[in-house]
Amino acid sequence: MKNARRSVILLCSVALAAGLGTLAAQQAALAVKRTVLLKQDMATPGKEAVMVLVELPPGAAEGRHTHNAEVFAFVQEGSILLEVEGKPNATLKAGDYFYIAPGQIHQGTNTGSVPAKLSVVFVAEKGKPLTTPVQ
Repeated sequence: MKNARRSVILLCSVALAAGLGTLAAQQAALAVKRTVLLKQDMATPGKEAVMVLVELPPGAAEGRHTHNAEVFAFVQEGSILLEVEGKPNATLKAGDYFYIAPGQIHQGTNTGSVPAKLSVVFVAEKGKPLTTPVQ
């Protein structure tokens, strides 16, 4: 009886570990990729411009966050659902653009079936983090 019970516990543990491993792999596959293309001091003292390529695989979400920057974004490919606190949700497709004010809580999610790519320019206070997660 003890051996049978141990076998069941062992099998359950292995199944759980396999399931968690699969979940972790799926989450990693849905990771948002950010590639800094240019970071340049601006003529305005204490400011810098940062140009970033943001890639969201289908189903990926950035998570709610803010920026210590003005954000200017252009959807190059695919589409995203843009949620900005205090505004109606908007579905943006290739060719659309948007602005996010400093401190504005927002999130982009790729609800489509193809990867979404965005060109994003941050006009930021030099030396401060660009992104701050929000619960």
